[in-house]
Amino acid sequence: MPGTKLDEIDRMILAELQADGRMTNVELARRVGISAPPCLRRVRTLEEQGFILGYHAEVDPRELGFEVQVFAMVGLVSQAEVDLSAFEERCRGWPLVRECHMLNGEVDFILKCVAPDLRSFQTFLTEQLTAAPNVASVKTSLVIRCAKDDPGVPFDVLEERVRREA
Repeated sequence: MPGTKLDEIDRMILAELQADGRMTNVELARRVGISAPPCLRRVRTLEEQGFILGYHAEVDPRELGFEVQVFAMVGLVSQAEVDLSAFEERCRGWPLVRECHMLNGEVDFILKCVAPDLRSFQTFLTEQLTAAPNVASVKTSLVIRCAKDDPGVPFDVLEERVRREA
């Protein structure tokens, strides 16, 4: 919640959980310097307020057989809200699309896609994505390698800003 003020302990809890969401409440409490019961209450409150959206395992796509990662830049014919929403809903139904972001500028959406192989992605591209209603253009870029993939937010930058504002 942008207008909600978090104290230093809440921010520490979020940073620790972002780095390791599997740790026990006791370990989390130890790391942030409070006892377990108030730590658990704070975590529940952060969940209820929408700061914590969920907990996920980070899996290795290549180890699971997903060898291809592609970014697809999609241009739509119409940018009317009903058409934007319809495209977003369609993306939610495509398993190969792992992320869908609406952009401003020359491209309307960027999609992060994963596939077991190039043939699977090509089939998705030609039979589903480019054939979808309202899609005017699709430009794709195949990922060669990933130099950085940090999930979440940089809490150290947030802490620096909070110190400057105090």
